[in-house]
This record gives sequence, C-alpha cells and structure tokens, in this order.
Amino acid sequence: MPMRCPGLYCGRTYLESGILSECGSCPRGFRRNDATFICEPCNDNPTLYDWLYLGFMALLPLVLHWFFIDMVAMRRSFNKDVLILHFSALLEIVLACILTLLTMDPIGLFQIRSCNVRHLSDWYTLLHNPKPNYDKTVHCTQEAVYPLYTIVLVFYAYSVVIMLLFRPWICRKCLPRQSKMSIYAALYFFPILAVLQALIGGLLC
Repeated sequence: MPMRCPGLYCGRTYLESGILSECGSCPRGFRRNDATFICEPCNDNPTLYDWLYLGFMALLPLVLHWFFIDMVAMRRSFNKDVLILHFSALLEIVLACILTLLTMDPIGLFQIRSCNVRHLSDWYTLLHNPKPNYDKTVHCTQEAVYPLYTIVLVFYAYSVVIMLLFRPWICRKCLPRQSKMSIYAALYFFPILAVLQALIGGLLC
C-alpha cells in the first residue's frame, strides 16, 4: 500500500516505469483517492446542482449582453435592429456553449466527466498546500472540482471570440453608432465575470 500523502489533495501517479511518483498535485482530470492516495481519473457525472450552476454562469453573460444592448440603444420600445442584436447575443452564447461542451473531455461528445464536489475547499486547493513539519511546502494545487472551474473560463473565452467575429458585422447594419458600445461593455464584463468565477465560484455552486 502506498505511503500516505500530506494535505487534502496531494496524491501519487504512476510513472512510465510503473512505480509511483512522489506526492504532488494530480493531473487535470484526476483526483486523489483518499484511501490509496493515488490519483484516479474523474469519471463522475455532474449532479443537478452542477448543471444548475453551469446554466447560471451561461445565462449571466447573456443577460448582461441584453442589458447593455438595451442601454446603448436608448429606445423605449423594441424595434427590428434591437431584436437582431438580442438574437445575435443569444446565438453567440449558444454557440459558445456547444463549442465548450464539444471541446471538453470526452472530446466531440455532449457529455462531461467530472469529479464531484465534496467540500468548499475543493474550489480553493491553492490555499491548502501542506507544509509537513513546517519545512518545505508541497505544492498540490489542482482542479479538484474538474471541470467546473475551467469550463466556465473556457466558455467565456469562446464567447468573446465568437462575439468579436460576428457582432461587429451586425453592428454595422443595426444601430452602427450606438451598438458598438455593447461590444466594449462585453470586453469589460467578461474579465470581471472571470475574476468572480475564480474568487467566489465555490460560494455560488
């Protein structure tokens, strides 16, 4: 039986030679088995709360898109141009969701394999690097909640890229003076959302 590893998240992996490595962080998509201290693949299915969390994080930028489109349009009622911009934002978010799911493991499938969340500390492994005997710190920072942490950041990245590819062309046709400001607004709120995901994602899930 392998020797114990310090801390909550440090584990061992099998090297090419077949022997176990020193205690350290598990690779992405793996998590320590608390009984054997060996890093094992994440093969759980996301729970209902996981899907609700991901849905909320996907709807949040869509609502912000629509809010800023309405704000810069300065129209009291909907018209054709505003509706086209709203539909463009919806299409961007849907495409970003599809691309995110297809590029996550397993690649090419509308499935997600995950490591279920056990404790709030799972979101903040950076704060739980052990220091055995108050000597050298063992760095075991990893994505223990795989893929809930990074999938949202990947989704935001896709959203920005898709928006920059399509929205400027639509803005030229629909409210060319005001609508471009909705793009600038998104370039501000997406980084803010990414920081919030990094800092308080565990409190939201």
